[in-house]
Amino acid sequence: MKIKYYTPSDSKLAYSVGVTLDRFIKSKQDDFPFASGELSQLLRDIALAAKIVNRETNRAGLANIVGALGNTNVQGEEQQKLDVIANIRFTRALTKGGEVCAIVSEEDDEVIDLQNKSGKYVVAIDPLDGSSNIDVNISIGTIFSIYRRVTPVGSPIQPEDIMQPGMQQVAAGYVLYGSSTMLVYTTGHGVNGFTYEASLGEFFLSHPDMKAPEDGLIYSINEGTYDLFEPGLKVYIEQCKKREFRARYIGSLVADFHRNLLKGGIYIYPATPKSPSGKLRLLYEANALAFIAEQAGAKASDGENRILEIRPTSLHQRTPLYIGSKVMVGEAESLLRKERNQVLEK
Repeated sequence: MKIKYYTPSDSKLAYSVGVTLDRFIKSKQDDFPFASGELSQLLRDIALAAKIVNRETNRAGLANIVGALGNTNVQGEEQQKLDVIANIRFTRALTKGGEVCAIVSEEDDEVIDLQNKSGKYVVAIDPLDGSSNIDVNISIGTIFSIYRRVTPVGSPIQPEDIMQPGMQQVAAGYVLYGSSTMLVYTTGHGVNGFTYEASLGEFFLSHPDMKAPEDGLIYSINEGTYDLFEPGLKVYIEQCKKREFRARYIGSLVADFHRNLLKGGIYIYPATPKSPSGKLRLLYEANALAFIAEQAGAKASDGENRILEIRPTSLHQRTPLYIGSKVMVGEAESLLRKERNQVLEK
């Protein structure tokens, strides 16, 4: 019997499509000896729901699922039809996956207790960030944080399982539904990005070991509220203009963050007299992106404190957010501090 051995040269006519998300996750399971595969399965469940939401967003105009639903969520924001659809898809996937005991969602007033006694994880999620942009075909996203519960498995969910600071995340990520659909995540061992290949139904590794530039030339902020900015932030924005930085603001948090992560820049959503605590949510927006940012060599703060060290006190707690290239965030913090100190001295 003749035996032929495979060599890479045998496949010159068929290019490699790359490493799938599933295979990549399996290869990294040894990073989590405590997880016994549950965290890997949980990430797969999120990826599955992301594929379904991607399909829904792509056919939204044809299926009459764009526009407002007519309800408001706990934030007082008008729910879009796709907000509700995405929330259902992710909740269903996480419930059926069996690894999660509770979910915190932007679209639900209270914690969703899945009554899963064997679930070791809590997921905080914004199922569809920037969903109002779907009507005008602008990029939107999903943001998620994963925590290990701290109370014993099998016991009822307790507040301490939910109210954990961002530094206790075991994984976090986002999905960007844009010109291509990408899933970017970290488990505390660097950041990796995967692009969805629709014809194969798989996410493939496209951006291994992502690193944010230490400095950048892009600033992303809604300058329509400039008159409400505190003095230090006004000084920083004026400096950006004098240095001929590029203003880029989509109004979709995931899309703005993703661009700046790749190209170098800062995203700012400040506190204002109108929103003294800021507008972005700590548990399922700021914490996730801050974890990713730091793992990629970037920085995230509320203008004064490290985001990942803030201990949450309420489910839908808001926070200002300064996130992006280290040098740019550091400069903004320095100017904020300087102007605040001058006010105190007066």
